[in-house]
Amino acid sequence: MPQNVKTVVRFAPSPTGYLHIGSARTALFNWLYARHVGGAFRLRIEDTDRARSTKEAIDAIFNGLTWLGLDWDGEPVFQFARAPRHREVAEKLLAEGRAYRCFATSEDLEAMRAEQRKAGRPIRYDGRWRDRDPSGAPKDAPFVIRLKVPQIGETIVRDAVQGDVRFANDQLDDMVMLRSDGTPTYMLAVVVDDHDMDVTHVIRGDDHLNNAARQLQIIKALDWPEPAYAHLPLIHGADGAKLSKRHGALAAEAYRDMGYLPEAMRNYLLRLGWSHGDDEVIPTDQAVAWFNLENIGRSPARFDMKKLDSINAHYLRESDDAALTAEAAAFLERRDPDRELTAQARARLRRAMPGLKARAKTLAELVDAAEFLFADGPRAPDVEAAKLLTADVRARLARIAVVLEAGDWNAAALEERIRALAEKDGVKLGQIAQPLRAALTGRTTSPPVFDVLDVLGRDESLARIRAHAA
Repeated sequence: MPQNVKTVVRFAPSPTGYLHIGSARTALFNWLYARHVGGAFRLRIEDTDRARSTKEAIDAIFNGLTWLGLDWDGEPVFQFARAPRHREVAEKLLAEGRAYRCFATSEDLEAMRAEQRKAGRPIRYDGRWRDRDPSGAPKDAPFVIRLKVPQIGETIVRDAVQGDVRFANDQLDDMVMLRSDGTPTYMLAVVVDDHDMDVTHVIRGDDHLNNAARQLQIIKALDWPEPAYAHLPLIHGADGAKLSKRHGALAAEAYRDMGYLPEAMRNYLLRLGWSHGDDEVIPTDQAVAWFNLENIGRSPARFDMKKLDSINAHYLRESDDAALTAEAAAFLERRDPDRELTAQARARLRRAMPGLKARAKTLAELVDAAEFLFADGPRAPDVEAAKLLTADVRARLARIAVVLEAGDWNAAALEERIRALAEKDGVKLGQIAQPLRAALTGRTTSPPVFDVLDVLGRDESLARIRAHAA
């Protein structure tokens, strides 16, 4: 391929369901390659299956890509709208003698297949109309247009991931390009759209590898330039089985709703089948700088939710506190549209963020742990916290409130007074800090308790402590 041709890749999902996580990885690899080489990343919606294509699925594709930060270049192309162009190409091949009309009926084809099965031969079209004069067909009989494929030699898919993959031409039958109702088949539509969109590189799942041989035959018949191919191994579950919902094969947006950050998802999906030495944490700008086709592995990658949690936890810890506060607030309001955090709740969340993000793997965990910050008033203890609030502890809480009230209100000063109380009472710090945490948050885990006191402030902290004091 000439070096002066601008690189164009495309992501071409079918809008028959959500944006599957495997498709999201394919989109990411295309996007990274385009950004790495300074090319274009185009989006095509392959909506020719009118019975199954839905607006909801199209919206899910757009929303999933937008959440992942995979911006496409130019306007999306909708395949169904291009059917007249697809027919034009099929008719061109017919006029040039590179395709032919096939008048075989469905009954003819079923009888042909039955005979092939009985004889133990491969099931494929036998070329019965390949060299026949179409004038021999019944008047006004419906027909399909088939490609006249080579019958000797081989078709070679030169693949950047799989290497050269060879297909014997005598094992590939004359494929249908235009159905009897005039609608194009998938094989023809993909070839025409890729050509008209100036696609130079086709990066997709290796379940399309056989399609590449078929599509190359159409490309050669048209004397069009061949794209470079890179077929990605599929993603399996952690147990090695085909990826399914039980492994985490969910919509991209489902991961957003579970509390994963888009930058963490990009990093994790990148490492599903691509590597750069031993690097695990690869920020997006670094991924753009490093990405290539040579480092794509040939074996199926394994989806591991624990690894995703670990990557996401890293990005939470590294996030700017103010930006993460906004992200957490948006997550909370997305989860509960009727709920909007007050200015006070947002301010508390921002101040508590260093302690919160250090303990969370997802935004869901983070906002759940921050629940005690969002409204004033006593906290109802959960089961474990209630166990700590014994009669003796309640009596001590009353003394704690008196000790805390007298003096400066900041984490360091508060810790100093509590440590002094623990020493005076001859108990360990935890015997005071844990019940205090239970009274303040209603839970046994939280950011450092002295930070909690500081964030809640004097009046709110003392009110909560005294609500549980004897």
